[in-house]
Amino acid sequence: MRVVLQRVEKAKVCINGENVAKIDKGIVALVAVNSTDNIETYKYMYDKIVNLRIFEDSDNKLNLSMKDLGYELLIVPNFTVYADARKGRRPSFSSSASPDIAEGIFNGFVDFTKQNYNKVQTGVFRADMKVALVNDGPITIILDSDKIF
Repeated sequence: MRVVLQRVEKAKVCINGENVAKIDKGIVALVAVNSTDNIETYKYMYDKIVNLRIFEDSDNKLNLSMKDLGYELLIVPNFTVYADARKGRRPSFSSSASPDIAEGIFNGFVDFTKQNYNKVQTGVFRADMKVALVNDGPITIILDSDKIF
């Protein structure tokens, strides 16, 4: 699983002009899955996302997590996070799971996260979403369950 985290002041997902998800202060997680992701992957990535200390404490140091502060999480499916653009001009998405497999894995991750954290909104798998956000900082971090970086 690969996730691009963005610390946000607010964010929303619209489909065909209709708001389907909305959060205030918290994190937007753009999530791509591969076919080897499983419950251990869910646990690892969930723990990283909710406990990553990317919010300021009273001394203005990045010392607090979204969980510490009770902030919200917006999980958006985004297979392009696995894009490999090292060769040529057309990115390859071969590391991302096929849509049929990816949907189940993504939904499993969302279910696990919602069972463990109560302030979760999600985008819609396979939908043409418009994601609007106000990046706070800006702080953007890439996580990879295979720990390749």
